Amino acid sequence: MEKTFSRRAALQGVGAVTATMLTSSLSNRIEAADTQMGAALKGRVNHSACRWCYDSIPFEDLCKSAKEIGMQSLELTGPSEWEILKKYGLTAAIGWPEANNWGNGMGLTSCFNNVKNHDALVTLYEDLIPKAAKAGIKNLITFSGNRNGLSDEDGLINCKKGLQRIMKTAEKYDVTITMELLNSKVNHRDYQCDHTDWGAALCEMVGSDKFKLLYDIYHMQIMEGDVIATIKKYSQYISHYHTGGVPGRHEIDDTQELNYPAIMKAIVDTGYKGFIGQEFIPAKTDKIASLKQGVLICDV
Repeated sequence: MEKTFSRRAALQGVGAVTATMLTSSLSNRIEAADTQMGAALKGRVNHSACRWCYDSIPFEDLCKSAKEIGMQSLELTGPSEWEILKKYGLTAAIGWPEANNWGNGMGLTSCFNNVKNHDALVTLYEDLIPKAAKAGIKNLITFSGNRNGLSDEDGLINCKKGLQRIMKTAEKYDVTITMELLNSKVNHRDYQCDHTDWGAALCEMVGSDKFKLLYDIYHMQIMEGDVIATIKKYSQYISHYHTGGVPGRHEIDDTQELNYPAIMKAIVDTGYKGFIGQEFIPAKTDKIASLKQGVLICDV
């Protein structure tokens, strides 16, 4: 009986110690995670996020959260929001026109590849570029527009003609006009600037260092893959990057196929000093927690 009792007591003792160790280990892991979430970022990557992905959150609340995370920017914002960003010590890594200036030539489906849009687009950007410069905004977004039967060669020529009309103003104010690469396979059917080599060819044709590309990692993974090699090859033409999980365009964690830490290291290794814009649509309830996670994943 004594031996039985002793074995039982010993086993109970081992169980208690094991439980204590597991509890302590779990506690340490949680504490470490909490510490990491509140830790200062490394400073090698400038962090931004696209406002539209968090449009259910009041703008000033989003500004506060971004600042707490350690971000520097909330992008795809217009002039009326730039003053609010300053209030919170933030900027817009890439800006765009106010909502009432969309359409009439400015949009994803109809833009610089249609010569009928050029006069309106020149008027829009000649007004917007000085406003951006005054607010310290260094990039303004633009688009090719859909093909609508236009060949890739004619699309290049048309975009070149329109863009060259605003390059003197962009150069004068040191603002880069940045055309976004989008996928035409899933999200933006028939969009013309859907491959990096097409965009790079347009950069060469425009012939100004104030015209570059927005390399959207989500979109280009869908269209052409080979993300790291493409970034290394075409880095000189890229002024901005967007993230997004593939498939689904949700969180950039281990639920999707892209290895974002490796991609970020490749970007940093090119000498890129601009911003990384989080452009995934949070699938989780706590959208700010998802944003914070995305920033930490990219903070290499």
